[in-house]
Amino acid sequence: MQTKEVEGYPIPGVTALSVEAPDEDCAQIENIFRRCRWTLRSAANVGSAMNALRRHPLRVVLCDGRDWKEMLDQLSGLAEPPLLIVTSRVADEYLWAEALNLGAYDVLPKPFDLTEVVRVVSLAWLHSQQERRAPVATAPVKTMVA
Repeated sequence: MQTKEVEGYPIPGVTALSVEAPDEDCAQIENIFRRCRWTLRSAANVGSAMNALRRHPLRVVLCDGRDWKEMLDQLSGLAEPPLLIVTSRVADEYLWAEALNLGAYDVLPKPFDLTEVVRVVSLAWLHSQQERRAPVATAPVKTMVA
């Protein structure tokens, strides 16, 4: 089967890590990334995800709703933590509020919608690239005049 290319999404080079057990949702997100010509690495759990991130520092992580708090906690220990997008079949207002308040970048409801995945992942990717380029703010140096 030939995959149809997604047009109109000018964000090239997006690479992310998906943390969830293989299932139909995993296959769906892989298909979306393939159609966008993006790269998606996969990890079955938080431990293997952290191992992968230590080897390949990625800027965006998609994590299943069951493990997102543990993933967020582990990411905070990295020098440059990637942005976390929570994925869940129960993407209600409570999850959105909790995830954003605790530091996740966004929430993607399952089953995945092509347009929404492309929008959220693209914005996260751009945001992460801007953070990497932003100069580090330093406090002004006070000089004493004698």
